[in-house]
Amino acid sequence: MNSNIIEFGFISIKWYSVLILLAILIGIKLVEKEAVKLNIDKDILYNLIFGVIISGIIFARLYYVIFNLDYYLNHVIDIFKIWEGGLAIHGAIIGGVLYTIYYTKKHNINTMQMIDIFIPALILGQVIGRWGNFFNKEAHGPVVSLTFLQNIHLPKFIIDGMNINGVYYHPTFLYESMWNLLGFIIIIFIIKKLKNIKIGDVTGFYLIWYSIIRFAIEKMRTDSLMFMNLKVAQIISIVLFVIGIILIIKNRIVNKRTN
Repeated sequence: MNSNIIEFGFISIKWYSVLILLAILIGIKLVEKEAVKLNIDKDILYNLIFGVIISGIIFARLYYVIFNLDYYLNHVIDIFKIWEGGLAIHGAIIGGVLYTIYYTKKHNINTMQMIDIFIPALILGQVIGRWGNFFNKEAHGPVVSLTFLQNIHLPKFIIDGMNINGVYYHPTFLYESMWNLLGFIIIIFIIKKLKNIKIGDVTGFYLIWYSIIRFAIEKMRTDSLMFMNLKVAQIISIVLFVIGIILIIKNRIVNKRTN
């Protein structure tokens, strides 16, 4: 499986870059659609979207570099080669949330409501982005047999893509992508249609939903970011899971007190 879509001399366009761009473009449309329902000023919205994208990319790369610091201190120029992979979703979440907090406070907008608006775009972006990992031959699990992959009825192109240098690997990117797709469907067609939905519920659900799969998948990943022999993504997943539960419980408690 070639990681490049087009190769022309020294110029190449990678699947990873194209899929990330596609995720961003689809995400912008989703955010616009959600914002229209709340009559949010377009100038404010587009400025926020731009800031979230830029800060998300910067923090996603910074997060990845920090936990691979030994390598990047000796290969400084590689820090800027984001088209080769190395964008951590937890870093993107941190960057996007920090900018959203800054921007919404500056313009006196409900921060949590804006984060809720971005969540469907975020989780769908993760669905698409994981396929960039597939083409880059990263974010996979341990070695498995060809028979194992055939027995779980994967399409041939995925099986072939999991053959890296003659060895087959667990397609953990696929499990995470499909789980997030199901989460996106639940948010759009179930949660957002509930009569008693509160501001923060969508975000709370996302934090719980994604943290479950990421914690589980991280056990299988062979390229995890590490901190003192602990997998960073599992630590962050626990923290985000707890925050998600707190958001949902807090909404119920506050609602009871105000009724």
